[in-house]
This record gives sequence, C-alpha cells and structure tokens, in this order.
Amino acid sequence: MVVAALTVIGLTGVRAAPVPQAVLNGEQQIAADTAHSLRTAIDTEASTVRRTASAYPATSTSTPVVTLKALTSARKAVLGSALLDRRSGRLLATGGRTVPLAGVDAARTAPTSRAVPPRLVTSGGAPQLLYYARVTLPAQQEDPNQDYQTPNRPARQWLLVVSEALPTLTAYGDGRTAEVLDAGGTALATAVHGKASPGGADSGLPAAATRAAHGAGTGTDASGSLLGATTADRHTVAGWAQVASTTGPGDTDHLGLVVLTSRAVAATTTTADYSRFALKAAGALAAVALALALALFFSVQRPLLRLYLSAGRVARGATQDWPTASAELSRPVPVHGFGELARIGRALDSLRRQLLGESGPEDFPARRGPGYRALAVLGVLVLACWAVPMVFLLNRVDSVTAVPAPVIADQQARTEIATGRIRQSLNQSYTDLTAAAASLPGRTRAAQTAVLRRALADHKQYRSLYLLDRSGGITLRVGGTPLRTRVHVPDGGGITTVNTSGRIPVIAGYAQVRAVKGRAKAAGVVLFGEIDVKRLNSILPRPKLGSVWVTDAKERVLAASVGYQAFQSLPNSGLTRLVRSTQNAPGTAGTATSEVHVSSSGLSVDAAAPLAQSGPTARLGWHVVTAEPAAALQIPAVQAEQRTMLAGILGFSVGVACLGWLHVVVVRPLRAVAVLGERLAGGDRRTVLHPVNHDEIGSVTRSLELIRQALAERDRASRSTHAARPSRPVRENSLQR
Repeated sequence: MVVAALTVIGLTGVRAAPVPQAVLNGEQQIAADTAHSLRTAIDTEASTVRRTASAYPATSTSTPVVTLKALTSARKAVLGSALLDRRSGRLLATGGRTVPLAGVDAARTAPTSRAVPPRLVTSGGAPQLLYYARVTLPAQQEDPNQDYQTPNRPARQWLLVVSEALPTLTAYGDGRTAEVLDAGGTALATAVHGKASPGGADSGLPAAATRAAHGAGTGTDASGSLLGATTADRHTVAGWAQVASTTGPGDTDHLGLVVLTSRAVAATTTTADYSRFALKAAGALAAVALALALALFFSVQRPLLRLYLSAGRVARGATQDWPTASAELSRPVPVHGFGELARIGRALDSLRRQLLGESGPEDFPARRGPGYRALAVLGVLVLACWAVPMVFLLNRVDSVTAVPAPVIADQQARTEIATGRIRQSLNQSYTDLTAAAASLPGRTRAAQTAVLRRALADHKQYRSLYLLDRSGGITLRVGGTPLRTRVHVPDGGGITTVNTSGRIPVIAGYAQVRAVKGRAKAAGVVLFGEIDVKRLNSILPRPKLGSVWVTDAKERVLAASVGYQAFQSLPNSGLTRLVRSTQNAPGTAGTATSEVHVSSSGLSVDAAAPLAQSGPTARLGWHVVTAEPAAALQIPAVQAEQRTMLAGILGFSVGVACLGWLHVVVVRPLRAVAVLGERLAGGDRRTVLHPVNHDEIGSVTRSLELIRQALAERDRASRSTHAARPSRPVRENSLQR
C-alpha cells in the first residue's frame, strides 16, 4: 500500500510545462560554460602578463621606457601600458593608449607573496581590464630621475599596468544572445548568434540575473536559470553564471562579472498528465496486495490459529487425568488448509488416537502435494504480472518526440563551447611554445636549458620540452622522457600527433627555432612540447554535458572525460556516423550537428563539432563528440518512464521481501514442525521438540513436545509393567514323573 501511494505521488508530479525544465537547465549550463571560458581567458591573460614580467632580464642599465617596450611590444592585445614605481607610485613610462590609473595605488598593492588581481575600469565609455605584474630590479639599480646614487641599495620593484579589452565573447546556438554584466547589471559586451536581437531580449533579465548572482554570494561560480517575457507562443529562456574561480581565490573573483545568455523558444503545446495512469497502476497494485492478503489469511493464518487451538487441546488431554483427558481427546483433530498445516493436523490426530490407545505409530507417505512454499512462489508470480509491465512496457519513451528540439540544440551549443575551450587550450600551448622557441637563438646551451626549464615550470600542460636536429635526434631535453618523437622533422609550426597507435596518444606542439645571422645555419632545428594527455582530459568534463571524446581524423579516440583506450573507436556506431555527418564536403572543416540516438544503454542526446577551421589545429581534422543520457535530463516523458520503472521495481522488491520474510518466519518453521510431528506420530519418542518461535508455531511445537513426553512416559510405564509381571511355572512331563 505504501508503494501504491508512492506511485500516485511520483507520477502525478510529472507534468509538461510550457517550458520544460530541461530547457531551463540547458540554458543555465550554457551560461556556466560561457562564464568558464571567459574566466579561463582572463586567468590565462593575467598569468601571461605576470610570466612575461618575471622572465624579463632586468639589468642595472634597464630604463623604464626600454623595459615597458620590451614587455608589451610583442603583445597585440595590449591597448595601453604604464610602468609605475611601487614605492612612490610615480609614473615612470607609458605606451599606447592612456591607461586609466585612477584608483591604482602602487604602494598598497597586494603583498609580495600574492599576485595583484585584474581590475575592471571604464575608459572612454568602453570597459577595460587592467592587468598587473611586478618587475623586479636588481640591487644597486640607479634611478635616472635622481641626481645621486645610493650604493648597496636593495632590490626595488616596478609595477607594470596593462590595459586590454574584455576577452571576445561568443554566443553559441542559433537565436542566442550572450552578455557580460558588471556588478550593477550594465552590459559590458554583447554577442549575438543568428537571428537573435539584443533589443528583443527581455529588458528585465539583466537586473534579475544580477540580483540572483548577488544572492548567491561573491567569489563563487554560482549559476541559475530565469524565465523571461512571453510573446505569442514563444518564451524567453535565460541562464546566468558568475565569472569566478571554482577552486578557491582567483583572478576573476573580485571583478563581479556575470554572464547572461538568453533565447526565445517555442512553448510546448503537448500536455502530459499521468494522474489517471498513476491511479490505475496504484489501484492494480492495491488489488494485488489485497488478493495476496486474503489468500494468506484464509490459507495460512486462520488454519494455523485453528491448529494452534487443537494442538493445545490434545496437549491438555495428554497431561491431565483420565476423566478430563478423555473429554479432551475424544474429539478428532480437524485438518484445515493444505501443505504443512494439513500434514501437522493429520499427525496430531494420529497422536490423539495413540494417546487413546486406539492405534499405534503410523507411517506417512513420503510424496506429498504442494506446500506453502508454492504459495509464496505463486505470490511472486502474481506480483511479477504487475511489475513486469511497469518496468518494461508502460510509459516507454518515444525517441522521436520525447526530447524537445531546444534540448538537442543546447547539447550542440555546449559541444561547440567545449570545442572552443579545447581549441583555446591547444592554441595557448602553441603560443607559449612559439614564445619559448623565439628566445632560444643566440644563447648558450646552459641558457637554453634555463629557458626551457622555466617554460616547463610555467606551463603545466607540457610533459617535456626538447629540441630536434635535422636528423630527428634530440639535442636538448627538459622534463620527462618523450613517449615518442618524430622521425621526420616537420616544417613550420602547429599541433600534431606523433603516434597513431599505442597505449597513450602522443600530442605535441612544435615551432621552428630561427637561425641567427653570422652563425651556423640552424634551419630544421625544431622545439617540441609534448602535451600531457591528462591535462587535456581534465578540461573536458562539464556538469550535465555527459561523456566527451576528442577524436582524430579517423574517428579514433585521443582524449576523453571518462576511461578510454587510446585510438579506440567511439562507443557506438551512431556516434561515428554523427562525426562523419559534420563534414559538409570532402576536405572541409564541417559544422556542428546533433541528434537523438537509441542504443543498448538507452536514449541519449549526442552532438559533434569540428575542433578548428583555422589556426594551428586546423589541419588535424579532430572532432569533439558528446553524449548525454536522456535519463539525466528533466524531460516529462523520461521522468514518467523512470518513475514507472522505479515503481515497478520497488513494488516487486517490497513484495518479494515480504513474501521472503513470510517464508523465513512461517513456511520454513512449519515445514520443520511438520517433519517432527510426522516422525513423532511414526514412533520417534527420543527427538526433543524445541520451540524456536514465540508465536503460534512455537505453541504448536510446545504442545507436540508435551504429547511426546506423555507418550514416552506411557511407553516406559508399559515396559515397566511388562517386566514386573511374574512368569508362570513349567509343568513337568508325565514321562519325567
């Protein structure tokens, strides 16, 4: 009855809303993924600025102007730069656009042990990010603005301030708008994809998203979803997420940025009400439970109670004096029920007759009819008749219409975001490797080793860095031993796979080391950076995105968010076909695509997207594939199927547990008592019957033990009387006389 009530409660709660919860959850995750990409871009830029400043070889002759130019000239993203004296806060040099330094207190920046986080400012109506880095000067550094020198002056620091625009914001998914909001809800950047229009979005969403973000607290990666205005048959669905670190204090925690994504989706016109089905299923289960209860009452409980009374009456007759005993034993023992109770009843009536002296021990047939164990098995089969349709037949999901189209589109958009995140990581690896290769020419071997060691320490994505000569031999290496190296030295630069088989995919970036004028020609010397696949795997998982794979041009797995074997095929042929369908024409990069697949593991929403159409990864032909089980999505049809299956499993499990308990507590003790009763009726007076249960069955056992003691005492008395009777004398034969 409890399971029936839970079935009603669970299934009546499944209803089809105008906007399914799965659509709201998908928009929330898209906003979170966009915020994650934005946070990664800001963190990477801040680390690059600090790393460039710390690697700059300042000398006693370095001037602020030369230092500032050396630190910023190679960076195209820099809008303006400034160099300040950290002790006095005095401006030493500037470059590019004017840097808004209002509010920058160089003397009171973060302690030396901590990095200075970026700062969001507005200059000329455009938002900018100020990145900070310390430039350490060697001891006895001369100040060119002073007329005197102080010997043994301790090391001093300059503060580098770089102003850059916000990282490029990208909106994924047709009809979607993405915005970056500041702490006050003002839009700092907007991106539109397809036919979406920023002016058409709900004007109240930015304020609502900012309030929700403030309510979640600062410095967290909180996210959520909102339902905006409704126009005709379309609803505005929005998602928001804070741009903050997930693993503790980060560079973006103090910026107060919030990402807001929104799109208009068609309202769901189909209705889904499972109340009537829930009542029918619960009523059927209640009818089954009632039928089983009545069957057990009339076939087990009532016959057992009658047997309990009869056994007590016979036991009283066996232990009382003859006049009273005769009255108790004169009535036959009625045989009720079947199986074990009938066997005990027949044995008890035989014992009654033996007490009266009407008969002796009686043997019972070895072959008997069905017992109460068969009744328990029949109860399990009856429960299965209700549970099996609930688990395997009823409320099955229609793979064509179950998953709403916006959910499929959201999976594709999230796959494109994941593709951009992987592409950003690989491009950054190549950029860092190119910068390291540019600093190698003209240096000694020891200096080159120091450069590579510093690059390896700064860039955790590399396993090892090594130089190859024209013949493919390693001339210099730092870090771990390369898993495999290229036999033929490539030209140019980019990302490549070094092997096509083995236990671990070897992915590496490479860049040419240019020759130095006036020295031996160094063309063909290439710097390789072997990328750690574990680092690549670590950026693939995202909440509610499902399984993620990175495949090569032959649809073989190179990296995955779940356990995998290198260069193996995708888990099912449907994913392979999906990857191939991204190709518009032979040799083209292709476009992202998504669809619903039905496999042996169930229904899933899958998507695939090419990794890159340009840049160092464009020639790889790699793809990113995702598969999210529909069971993890809050879709009414899927929820109804899950809860129907759960009700069937729960009802069957509880019923089997109850019948199993009945077998342990009632059926098995009855079988034991039936065997002992038949043996007692067959003449076994030595086996003591010990009551195990403190219930009616235990009382029947105690009554049989009293009967056994009475019969054993009567047998002993009979033997004693026979032994004490005097023998008759033998008469002599007449012939003997």
